[in-house]
Amino acid sequence: MLAYIKGKIEAKVDEYIIIDVGGLGYKVFMSGISIQNIGEIGEQVKVHTYYRVREDDISIFGFITQEELKMFELLLTVSGVGAKVALAILANISVTDFAIAVINADVTKIVQVPGIGKKSAERIILELKDKLKKIQQEDKVSGTSANTKIEKAIEQNNNIQEAISALQVLGYNKKEIEKAFEKIEKENITTEDLIRKGLLILGQ
Repeated sequence: MLAYIKGKIEAKVDEYIIIDVGGLGYKVFMSGISIQNIGEIGEQVKVHTYYRVREDDISIFGFITQEELKMFELLLTVSGVGAKVALAILANISVTDFAIAVINADVTKIVQVPGIGKKSAERIILELKDKLKKIQQEDKVSGTSANTKIEKAIEQNNNIQEAISALQVLGYNKKEIEKAFEKIEKENITTEDLIRKGLLILGQ
């Protein structure tokens, strides 16, 4: 069952917060999110949640953003991926970085998650790649993109890869190029600007 809890923060303890909803206290596990970044005591919050019910035991896992919840739901559609694995992924990789890794079929970030091997990462990519691309296309058509950050990050990543290839053609070593790019503020920069700034650094 997927839903949300809206109420007042009563307390913050270790990995969870207590939220007062109409006089009832809910213990919400924040699945790897820094508790310090989630409002103040007495503040009203809305937390998207996933409920796991086992007999009389109810575990509530919280997601501060809709994007995290949507990604969690998508992960649960992958064969062999349960709540524990999905939560581990979201606790170790940002939604944006995870989406980029899947769309670019890059297993390196995903296999850094404890318990995720290469075969599992490849299966996740295989089953989610087309779904994430479809979501992006639907967002573009509707004009209300929920994945603007992801789209920009993917575009920026493509610009960086194009710039690396161009500089390699000019005879520069890939590691030297990547080291040079670490010194460049890459947000909202075109491929041409990356090449130009990279040349200035590499030529020094």
